[in-house]
Amino acid sequence: MPTASSPSTLVALPPSCDFTVFGGTGDLAMRKLLPALYLRDREGQLPADTRIIGVSRSALDDDGYREQVRSALTTYVSAAQLEEDALSRMLDRLHHVTLDVESSADWHQLHGLLKDRDGHEETVRVHYLAVSPKLFGPICRRLDEIGAADANARIVMEKPVGHDLASAQAVNDAVGGVFAESQIFRIDHYLGKESVQNLLVTRFANTFLEPLWNSRWVDHVQITVAESLGVGDRGGYYDHSGALRDMVQNHLLQLLCLVAMEPPTYVGRETVRDEKLKVLQALKPMTPEDVDRDTVRGRYGAGLVDGVAVPSYADDLGHSGSSTETFVALRAEVQNWRWAGVPFYLRTGKRMDRRASEIVVVFKEPPHAMFPHSEGVSTPNRLHIQVQPDEGMRLHLTAKEPGPGGYRLRPVSLDLSYATAFTQPCPDAYERLLMDVVRGNPTLFMRRDEVEAAWRWVEPILNRWATSPDRPKRYPAGTPGPTAAAILIERDGRTWQESDQ
Repeated sequence: MPTASSPSTLVALPPSCDFTVFGGTGDLAMRKLLPALYLRDREGQLPADTRIIGVSRSALDDDGYREQVRSALTTYVSAAQLEEDALSRMLDRLHHVTLDVESSADWHQLHGLLKDRDGHEETVRVHYLAVSPKLFGPICRRLDEIGAADANARIVMEKPVGHDLASAQAVNDAVGGVFAESQIFRIDHYLGKESVQNLLVTRFANTFLEPLWNSRWVDHVQITVAESLGVGDRGGYYDHSGALRDMVQNHLLQLLCLVAMEPPTYVGRETVRDEKLKVLQALKPMTPEDVDRDTVRGRYGAGLVDGVAVPSYADDLGHSGSSTETFVALRAEVQNWRWAGVPFYLRTGKRMDRRASEIVVVFKEPPHAMFPHSEGVSTPNRLHIQVQPDEGMRLHLTAKEPGPGGYRLRPVSLDLSYATAFTQPCPDAYERLLMDVVRGNPTLFMRRDEVEAAWRWVEPILNRWATSPDRPKRYPAGTPGPTAAAILIERDGRTWQESDQ
């Protein structure tokens, strides 16, 4: 039973909610946000008195918007989860406001809709900014002007929050000038994944692992987020961002924080975020020499992915003048008592040989070889956490192969697959995170000081790359990345662990 010192993380739903999506006809809204809200509504988890308001420049009335959303739901929600009653209930919740957020005109329409309900003073208002970060500040100021930024309002900010430290601080200042920090939810959908949250349970609810979770027993940690797709229609955005800004500064550093953080007093609203911040502040700063030695950037060329020929990054962009990286590998260190001397290897890239997000904790070899005349191989113990596509984890051990005549050693694994261990389906990350916003639970969202600490660590890498004459190293599509990434880790006598190893 929760006590005063260990409160429950389950927060009650409000009686009524207005969920406003700025960018309501965009790809993120149609592909992720609205399907997530439908699936939670299907399970009866939205407040009964909920309205969903799409805001965009499209000249749509409510019926036109509902038709667009119906088409999106039939595309992005599996047929088994589409139920006519639930779909009709969801569509009835929808409204659309045509609005150019950069103009002062037409905001009265949104104002009128938000105020046009009984008990609007007690209604929780969620404003989701699925738009360019340059619009975050102007939208918040307009919301304040129309009285939609009161104490019951919450603002959700999609990444990226800024392009560097200064721009992140400017965005945070603009939004923070209207909303209190407790009302701001900076979303990183990786933190909503079941296997990522289960990492906390695995560490802190199982006594056999925590005593080993330190530099005495852990040799190193690998975090990989690999994509087989290219930039697609995001080329314009991606070419101004690159893999370091798009993935490392947020997703990979957040995963590193969850692996490396100290045990909080309980898993609650601020305790987890406090411990993650300490990890970011403990990262060894990168000097120019460190960047040259401990980072690799690459860009995909033409190649084969799943047996299909795919174009190069330059071909995807339509020009060859870019110096943007589509791949990053780096070596980081957390300089604290627990992790001193343990390297953390991070890598991410597009058009790689597989789609996988995973964390591998590699333990040290036994201090003494007890079976000198054995056959077979003994490999270091590893905890392999699969974030996507198939959520689960494997603990790799060495076992004796059955049979007489001496010891024959063979690597085996203890497997946990969410698909087979649990009968209920895992909700999508956005489903969980959107419900946390409605409940007002910020545990799985990034705080301002976290975001800025991550930029503070990444920025020296960006600055060094900007002045370096070296260009990203080419790697063929459908491969694990440039050979320099393999050299980076092999220099320390280690190798990248692949999911089938």
